[in-house]
Amino acid sequence: MKRIIYALLSVIVLCSLLLVGCQRGPETALNLYGIDPITLDPAVSGEMISHEYIQQIYNGLVRLGENLEPSPDIAERWDVSADGRTYTFYLRRDIKFQDGREVTASDFKYSFERACRPSTGSLTAATYLGDIVGVEEVLSGKATDISGVRVIDDYTLQITIDTPKSYFLAKMTYPVAFVVDSNEAELGGEWWREPNGTGPFHLKKWEEENLLVLERNGHYYGEKAGVGTVVFHLWGGVPMNLYETGEIDATEVYINYIDKVTDPAGNFYQELQIVPELSFSYLGFDHTRPPFDDANLRRAFSMALDKDKLVKLVFKNMMERADGILPPDIPGFNKDLEGLEFDVEKARELIASSSYGSVNNLPQITLTTMGWGGLISNSLEAIVYEWRQNLGVEVRVRQLEPEQFLYHLKAEKDEMYYLGWVADYPHPQNFLEILFRTGEDNNAGEYSNPSVDDILNRAGVELDYATSLALYQEAEQMMVEDAACIPLWFPKNYYLVKPYVIGYELTPMGYAELSKVSVERD
Repeated sequence: MKRIIYALLSVIVLCSLLLVGCQRGPETALNLYGIDPITLDPAVSGEMISHEYIQQIYNGLVRLGENLEPSPDIAERWDVSADGRTYTFYLRRDIKFQDGREVTASDFKYSFERACRPSTGSLTAATYLGDIVGVEEVLSGKATDISGVRVIDDYTLQITIDTPKSYFLAKMTYPVAFVVDSNEAELGGEWWREPNGTGPFHLKKWEEENLLVLERNGHYYGEKAGVGTVVFHLWGGVPMNLYETGEIDATEVYINYIDKVTDPAGNFYQELQIVPELSFSYLGFDHTRPPFDDANLRRAFSMALDKDKLVKLVFKNMMERADGILPPDIPGFNKDLEGLEFDVEKARELIASSSYGSVNNLPQITLTTMGWGGLISNSLEAIVYEWRQNLGVEVRVRQLEPEQFLYHLKAEKDEMYYLGWVADYPHPQNFLEILFRTGEDNNAGEYSNPSVDDILNRAGVELDYATSLALYQEAEQMMVEDAACIPLWFPKNYYLVKPYVIGYELTPMGYAELSKVSVERD
């Protein structure tokens, strides 16, 4: 559930103008701009802000490799039973927590069961661990033991899932499946402020709204990190300004500065990197109440937006218009998908043929977004303006602070909401099923279409790859025609990296593997 709102980025820049600058860390450090994590508990975290740090401090049985396929991590290898339901993981024998205690299979069983306890309050355990036999019983409080997770010996863990699923291993790369130290987690409270992880870095210091420092973990089993420390300057000013003055070594480029960095004759062009992201931004509807329980209203609001104009004028073509849900580089992307085209007259006809008959009969519509201080993104302002001009509808905007928005959107949403989703793993199930199947935790709009559910369920257990992808494409086309949401755009990551920083590259999931980075000054 790597949620992030792209609209928030411009809000961060505006807020940063009000904040003081930062002091530079040691010359051997990698200096980056950062935001305070909401939590460093991998069982609870469900958004990219926290994941940025968690992925450096902890790890799990498997990880996404360079080709974005599940690859060995703490498990050096695994076997899969003939029926595709039982995975036997063989753990490395040199894995230690940061305090030197050895990691065993029992630590993984504990971590999975802790994540599923109702008292832990995880909003991701059901989604990413729910395929495992016995997880549902623990989530509901009917059991404390996950029957489908067996410790064979200290270095062998066996996991049985309910039915064969091609994406199960990919789910195991999500933070909720990371191993935690039971001695620490059982302390309760905010134990994660001093985490005892197994990743390439450990948390050395965290001063809220000031500094977060990661230090190389000497007990890490893999290749040691190329930098001794990573210093995140939290809310330290405007990132682009900090980059220009040399106070940070890499930064994302926000829309305000795109002309400056894409000028071939400018100072930053040679330091610019552009990476497509496996993500999409969209407008969600509350499908459980008026007016968007009416499909014609949903279609009308979608067809009243000129996304080409928005991408050009608001984003300066930094994004790609989205007609569907799956981004271009995800398996199953359908270049022939038929989207709801921009057509103001058709949109007005749809409203006239709806159960409301006229915009004058619509209830007040409010759109929920993430932010604070009344600062609304340019993109959202433009969207609201288009509805006003093209439909004669005035949509209000209500902001929720990040933690409330990211973790409680389903309960807090108004008639609409503005959201972005970044892939956890490169599989269509991570978008179509997780966001839109009936009853899913991340289905914030509570969309429900039994025909779509049936196709998604068939796609998930279909072991023939081509057939499975075709089913996902069929489900996506149905969702688009039903206006399950309004797909807006597929983002790209524009970022700058200093010439002396080696190996800083964003993955298609939008994060950098900091252990592969080195700083090589003259």
